[in-house]
Amino acid sequence: MRHLFYLIGKSASGKDTIYEELLKNSSLGLVSLVPYTTRPIREGEMEGNEYHFTDRDGFQKLQRSGKVIEARTYDTIFGPWTYFTVDDGTLADEEAGSDILGIGTLESYRQIRDHYGKERVIPLYIEVDDGIRLQRALRRERKPGNHRYEEMCRRFLADQKDFSEEKLSEAGIRKRFCNDGELEDCLSEIEGYIRSFA
Repeated sequence: MRHLFYLIGKSASGKDTIYEELLKNSSLGLVSLVPYTTRPIREGEMEGNEYHFTDRDGFQKLQRSGKVIEARTYDTIFGPWTYFTVDDGTLADEEAGSDILGIGTLESYRQIRDHYGKERVIPLYIEVDDGIRLQRALRRERKPGNHRYEEMCRRFLADQKDFSEEKLSEAGIRKRFCNDGELEDCLSEIEGYIRSFA
């Protein structure tokens, strides 16, 4: 691994869409870092694409073996769900010249940065006006098969604490990418930033 570019931002900031678009851009040559989760697989998801899906026992086994880099558990309305990153050899197996793209929370970024080193782990913080984020979140939850409004509200409120200016400053987040308007503009700025590390 040469660099691990790590997308972070509040819920409904467009991280997932940006993540997918960056991976599709073959000129960037990014390889996906696939996290693990104990939450149930959702319709349209595939094992090893969005996540590696496991259960509580699988998580605890990986933790006992010392392979879990970072983990965070959310008390959702469906019960506790754990999301975590595993040092499973994937990054070590990548060619030395490869750049990796990951996605997660501010705290997961800090722990992964501490594990691999701040010169190799580069944050890509996506910033969006809260009103716009709330509108996007509502649109997403209105789609068939979603309608998890209580969970949407829990995440929205938790983000206010998890991404406070104090915590962003402590994590050393200085560069921000605004995704309030045209997605293409935000993507173009991020792509240019990634290329600057070549």
